[in-house]
Amino acid sequence: MTEKLQPNQQMKILTPPEGVDRLHPQPGDLFKGNPVNLELLQALEGKSIVGVRDLTREAVIELCKLAAILEQFEIAPYHILDGKIVTTAFFEASTRTRLSFESAVQRLGGRILSIPEGGVTGVKKGESLQDIGQMFNAYCDLVIMRHTDTESVQQIREHLRVPLINAGNGSGEHPTQALADWYALLKWRPSLAETGPTDPEDQLRMGILGTPGSMRAVKSFLLMSLLFQSKIREVTVISEYADPFGADVTEHLEKAGIKYSVTNDIQETLPNLDVIYMNSIAFLGDSYKSLDSRYKLDKDSALKEDAVILHPLARLDELHTNLDETRHNLYFSQAHGAVFVRQALLASVFGRLDRLPEAFSKGGFQA
Repeated sequence: MTEKLQPNQQMKILTPPEGVDRLHPQPGDLFKGNPVNLELLQALEGKSIVGVRDLTREAVIELCKLAAILEQFEIAPYHILDGKIVTTAFFEASTRTRLSFESAVQRLGGRILSIPEGGVTGVKKGESLQDIGQMFNAYCDLVIMRHTDTESVQQIREHLRVPLINAGNGSGEHPTQALADWYALLKWRPSLAETGPTDPEDQLRMGILGTPGSMRAVKSFLLMSLLFQSKIREVTVISEYADPFGADVTEHLEKAGIKYSVTNDIQETLPNLDVIYMNSIAFLGDSYKSLDSRYKLDKDSALKEDAVILHPLARLDELHTNLDETRHNLYFSQAHGAVFVRQALLASVFGRLDRLPEAFSKGGFQA
């Protein structure tokens, strides 16, 4: 028995214009004949997500499968977050992360208390994050926070009793950005979600342009990549630093057993890479540092024919706009998919998966 679901009209807006060659992988291959394991996602109910290690490989895959369904079918009529209030507390500037979270909440029927800038809070008068966390308990059902201080997550959680989703803490982590990154990759190559051994020839050679030790999006992407270690042949970090990882990331790399290397020569490395992940900005102390000018990509760069580029955005001049209309561009799809994967996470953390149509878990769809 199939259940009639309406196509998501937003998909029409996200699809590239006719004649544009950039990538826009369709979500259907992630869930057709492969129903979402909602029981597994129910384990996320009431949990805080402050780092990649709060998620398992299985949870990432099921969240991405659920996001793929949400991307293809209209969910608004089911009011998944009806009656729930989410505070988006952004003590550091944000465009995509804050707005995509707020869009995700609104599209699920929830409501938003928005702090777009820390200067409008009691922090301006010297109030501690510990006290702010205590107040949030009375005001909302979940907090999404970004902050310039790496220790901010620990500080606000001292008294916070509602779930917290970390939207970036200094040079710490950005786990939901990594979810958006891997959602794009899984749509591009659904075989990455398969279990079992992978032929070495089918494993990915991944390149990271940046410094995982000081770029939180890069760090979270790398840590989430380790969950898919059987699908990765090698990781190469292209950086101006001899040790771009930091002890914590190095320990996890070695534990995963993935072959990895560091180089400062982009020209030698680029032709071998299947996936290039790049970021422009590192947060160092109380200021931002841009990617070194040597590490720039444009349409004349020595990219493999089928290589894809990921970038969390915002970009500076390290990623030329003349790549935007090429088959290497997976970064627009990556940005567009963030709303759906955050919807999937919110529905899971709020324990509202039982409000989804039965077809979501049974796999019986008819658009």
